Amino acid sequence: MAQQHLDPPTDPTAGPSRKLSASLDQGGTPLGDALAEYLRAQATEFLRSLRQHRETGGTSNGSAESVDAARALRRSARRISGSLHTFRPLLDPDWSEGMRPELAWLSGTLAREHAYAARLERLLGALNRLSGSSALPAQSAAKPVGQSAASASAVGGRSAGAEPGTPGPRAQPAGNLTVGAAKAGALLDRQLTLARTRAHSAALQALGSSRFHAVADSVAVLASEVPLTPAATATDLRPMAAAAEDRLTDAIAALPLVTAGHPYNAEALVHGLSADTAPQPQDAPWHQVRLLLRLHRYAREVLYGEDCPADVRLLAAGQALNRHRDAAEAASAAASAARTPRIAPATAYALGVLHADQRHEVEAARFAFQRAWQLEVVRTP
Repeated sequence: MAQQHLDPPTDPTAGPSRKLSASLDQGGTPLGDALAEYLRAQATEFLRSLRQHRETGGTSNGSAESVDAARALRRSARRISGSLHTFRPLLDPDWSEGMRPELAWLSGTLAREHAYAARLERLLGALNRLSGSSALPAQSAAKPVGQSAASASAVGGRSAGAEPGTPGPRAQPAGNLTVGAAKAGALLDRQLTLARTRAHSAALQALGSSRFHAVADSVAVLASEVPLTPAATATDLRPMAAAAEDRLTDAIAALPLVTAGHPYNAEALVHGLSADTAPQPQDAPWHQVRLLLRLHRYAREVLYGEDCPADVRLLAAGQALNRHRDAAEAASAAASAARTPRIAPATAYALGVLHADQRHEVEAARFAFQRAWQLEVVRTP
C-alpha cells in the first residue's frame, strides 16, 4: 500500500509507557552462567558455519550452501559481539574489548557482497516497475513515484522535459523514463556488479588472513571457556538487559515519528536530490535504532535461552527497519550512479526518478515501523 493512503495516528508518541523487560521476570533469575552458555552456543555455531563454508567451496563464486554458511557465520559473529557489548561488565575487559571490533570487522566484510547483490536486484526491480520494461527483473511491489521531472533529474544535474506521469499505482511511465531505464539499469549493473566482485575478493582475502585466523582461534577458545569475571556467576543479567532496552526505547522516543507519519517528507527528498554526497541526515537515527533493536533481541535470547518467546512487535519493527536501510542504501546508489560523468539526460532522469522512488520507500518503511511499534503499545497495558 502506498504511504499516502495510510492515516497516521494523531499523536504517535501517545500511549502508556511500559518496560519491555517486565515480561522477562519469569521463573528463576538468569545469572552469568546463562551468558556463558549462550556465548558457547554461538561460538560453536560460528565454528560449524566456518567448516561448512570451507566444505561447500567458499573460495568460489557462489553456491547456495556457501552463501548460507557465510550468512550463518555473520549471524553468530553479530550475536557474540552484541552480547559482549550488552553484558561487558561480566566479562574480562581486555578480552571482550579486543574481540568486539574484530567480530564487527568480520561481519561487515562478509556482509558487503550480499548487500551489493540485494541492492542491484532491488534497483533493477524498481526500474522495471517504474518504466514498465520487460527487459529488467520483475518486482512484486508497486508504488507511485510522485515527483516532478525537474526534481527527479536534479540528482544527475540534468534537465528533462517530461513529467514522470500521474502519481498512483497505475501511472503510465513517461517517455524519458522508458528511454533511460535500460541504460540506467545497465549502468547500475556495471557499478554494483563491480562492487560485488570486489567485496567477494575482499571477503576471500579476509578469510585467509592472519587477522581472521586470530579471530577464529579466539572463538574456538570461547566455545569451551568463557572468560567471565569472578562475580559473574552470581550476577543477575536482567539489569543489563533492561539497560539495553532503555537505550532502545530512548532512541525510539527521539525519532521523528510525526514526520514519518506524513505522506510525503519533502525535507528528506530535498536533501537526497542535492549535490551533497553526505549520508542522509534523517537516516542516521533510524539506523541506530535498528542496531539497538538487534542488541535488545540478542539480550532476550541470552535471558530466555532456547525458550525465547517470539515477539511479533519486535519482528515487525525489525522488518520495517531492514526495509528502511535497504531503501536508503538503494537510493544512495541511484544518486551516486546519476553523478557519473557524461551520462545521457534520459539516463540521469531515470536514475533521479529511481532515487525518488527509493526515498519514498524509506518514508513508507518509517511509517510501517511507527504503526508496528505504537499500535502494540496501545494494545498492551
